[in-house]
Amino acid sequence: MNTSKLMKRRPLVWLMLLLAVVLVAGCSSDKGGTVKLAYVAWDSEIASTNVVKEVLESKLGVKVEMLQVDAGPMWAGIADGSADAMVAAWLPSTHASYLERYGKDIEDVGVNLDGTKTGLAVPAYMDINSIDDLKNADVASSLNKTIIGIEPGAGIMSATEKALETYGLSDYTLLESSSAAMAQELQKAFDKNEPIVVTGWTPHWMFANMDLKYLDDPQNVYGGAEQIHTMARKGLQEDMPDVHKFLSQFKWTAEDMEQVMVKIQGGQSPEEAAKEWVESNEAKVNEWTAGVSSKE
Repeated sequence: MNTSKLMKRRPLVWLMLLLAVVLVAGCSSDKGGTVKLAYVAWDSEIASTNVVKEVLESKLGVKVEMLQVDAGPMWAGIADGSADAMVAAWLPSTHASYLERYGKDIEDVGVNLDGTKTGLAVPAYMDINSIDDLKNADVASSLNKTIIGIEPGAGIMSATEKALETYGLSDYTLLESSSAAMAQELQKAFDKNEPIVVTGWTPHWMFANMDLKYLDDPQNVYGGAEQIHTMARKGLQEDMPDVHKFLSQFKWTAEDMEQVMVKIQGGQSPEEAAKEWVESNEAKVNEWTAGVSSKE
């Protein structure tokens, strides 16, 4: 190529290089992007995901899109990149099958809450203490041989199906419903002092508002204490480093979560409850956002 042709093309070359730099800079910045958070419609995950959304938007200036799905699609969405992250992975037991299936395609960002638990829960006034007690004919009759469950596909539903088999309760019906419907049925029965068994988990506002107990699980079908993990799609750290850093530092307690859940159950919208909690817990939020670029 001769010198005159090179000189004529040089402005175009520099323009292309400049555009490339601008594009790279835009991709590396968290500002202006949209973070897609997947979650299941459990009261606990509604609370945590709305708190994360509030911090991302109010402190980091990042737009958030919330994707409400069932547990399977939630995990699949993170694995295939159609969602960016979730703060709703119950491990090691409840979501074990999803971790086995999708774990290699997902980044485990870390534990965001310790000391969770799942199992069959009943009002404390019921004179039973173990899942084995459900085999008693009088108990079974009083319950119409029915356990009130939540959404099909939830890890706790799979565990309960296994529990019915393990404990010889195949004549029981595990009623599929939703988290909200289950809690509503529990509240109605509790108010009337009636017997009921539900698929339960903590943290949950129902344990704060009602005197409940877990049935002992001698066969350890539900496993012991669990943790809730934050999961992210691969590549999020490179694409949105500030978002990833915040998510890696997001850690709170069961009591924190229950405060938000109780407000929502009491009539506040999830957005209002999350905003109020974030504004009232500045020190903790500052820990989550330490070292993260802020819009403020």
